[in-house]
Amino acid sequence: MEADGEEIALRCTGIERRFHGVVAVTGIDVAIAKGEIFGLVGPNGSGKTTLVNAITGFFPPSSGEIRLNEKVTTGLAPYRIASLGVARTFQNLALFNGLTVLDNILLGRHIHMRPSVWRTALYWWAAQAEEAANREKVEEIIEFMQLESVRDELVDDIPIGVKKRIELARALASEPSLLILDEPMAGMNQEETEYMARFILDARDERDVTVLLIEHQMDVITGICDRVLALNYGEMIATGTPSEVVSDPRVVEAYIGGSREPV
Repeated sequence: MEADGEEIALRCTGIERRFHGVVAVTGIDVAIAKGEIFGLVGPNGSGKTTLVNAITGFFPPSSGEIRLNEKVTTGLAPYRIASLGVARTFQNLALFNGLTVLDNILLGRHIHMRPSVWRTALYWWAAQAEEAANREKVEEIIEFMQLESVRDELVDDIPIGVKKRIELARALASEPSLLILDEPMAGMNQEETEYMARFILDARDERDVTVLLIEHQMDVITGICDRVLALNYGEMIATGTPSEVVSDPRVVEAYIGGSREPV
C-alpha cells in the first residue's frame, strides 16, 4: 500500500515472519508517509504486534524488507533502530516503579547520552552540561504532556491514565521521527481517551512525528488516523481511509467472528 506523492517515513515490503513453521504474518506491504497518523487494526492474534516487533527489530522478519526514511533497517538490532529515530510504547505498561515521573521520562533520553568512565570521572567538566541539556528536554516534554503536577511523584501509585501519558512522554523524550503506540488508550475512561488522542495529534503537529497506532477503539481510529491497515490471521484484509476500512465486510467479519490465539 503506497502513500502516493508523499515522502515515506516507513516502508515494509513483502514482510513475513515465521515461528518454527507457524506463519505469524505474511505478504505485508505498507508505506507510511511522513506526518501521517497511521492506524493498524485487527482482532487479537491478527499479527499486529508481530509486525511491530519486526519493524523495531525485536523479531526481525523471516523475509521481506523494512526501510526507515528509505534506509534499510531489516535485521538491525533494536537499539540501532531506536538510534535511527524509532520510539515505541507497549500494550502493557513498562514504567519503572520506585522512580519518579521525571526519572522515568529521563530514561527516554538514553540514546542521546554518551556515558563513559572518563566522562563520569570528569563530571564537572565533561558531563554536567550534557546532563543539564537532557533535563531541559525532559522538562519541555513534561510541560507538553501536562505532567507538571506529578513530575516528582513515584510512578507506583499514579492512575493508569496518567501512567499512559508518562509512557508517551518517555517515548517523545527520545525525539523520534517515528512513534509506534501499542494500544495507548487501553484501560482508560472516555475522558482520558480523549486527552490521549489530543496529545497524539499534538505530537504529530507540533513535534513533527509520524505515528503508527495500534488501537482497538474504532472511534479513536476514525477520529485521528489518516489511513488504516487491517490484519486478520497475519494477512492484509483491508487498507484505505478509516471509514473505508471499518465498513469493509472483511473487517466486520473478522471482528465479529473472532480470531486465533494471540501471536
